[in-house]
Amino acid sequence: MSAIQAYVRTTAPRGRETEQVGPFLATYSPGTPHPMLNYAIPDDGAKPAAAEIGALTAAYRRRDLLPRLEYFTDVAPELEKLLVEAGYELERRVPLMTCAPAARVDKPAPAGIRLRLPESADDFRRMRSAQNTAFGEPAEIGDEEVEQLKAGRQAGVRHLLAEDLATKTVVGGGLALEIVDGTTEIAGIAVLEPFRGRGIAAALTARLTREVHEAGAHTAFLTPGDLGIGNVYARVGFRPAGECVHLSLR
Repeated sequence: MSAIQAYVRTTAPRGRETEQVGPFLATYSPGTPHPMLNYAIPDDGAKPAAAEIGALTAAYRRRDLLPRLEYFTDVAPELEKLLVEAGYELERRVPLMTCAPAARVDKPAPAGIRLRLPESADDFRRMRSAQNTAFGEPAEIGDEEVEQLKAGRQAGVRHLLAEDLATKTVVGGGLALEIVDGTTEIAGIAVLEPFRGRGIAAALTARLTREVHEAGAHTAFLTPGDLGIGNVYARVGFRPAGECVHLSLR
């Protein structure tokens, strides 16, 4: 678990401003207050004093951001209690799931659906728009975000989109972050509601996982947002390995 948390500490700061506040790595994404893009990660075994939690809270308040943390509970088992005592509330508790090469189960794309790499700025825009729509986020994608997605590909991020062959509509997508010391994260798996239940999410996850394993990753991990998508990931070889918590102070 410590290796996976170390992976997050390495990759989360990419494209963000950071500072160490006591036993926390605070990350800030310029230009957006989105809570999923601005959060702190604790050091292994973190047992902060009340003043250190207060300093972290103040660091986010100064930037008009929601004080927030995301981390795997096994690496700092005493932290959640201390944060709750300081007024933080649990947003959600989700499983951490991992997949080793020997456990992976390949799933082909269903009939009428093609999985492919985004090849143009328009592909990236349509893919991210579909993902945002599936997650209940605004569908509009600006040029700056498109350029960030393209730059991420140069840094080792793998993107994959799902396209309806009949209409050429991009109906979903996903990504695998860069591989660091044999570990990588599968994220952003999303399918538009009219196309769900056909195995597209499983096919996206399986294809990305196969690609990172073939590129040298020994551990692929993800954090499903709910039980339903967790069952999808289980069908392609992912198994529970721990839990991740999100806490914030309103």
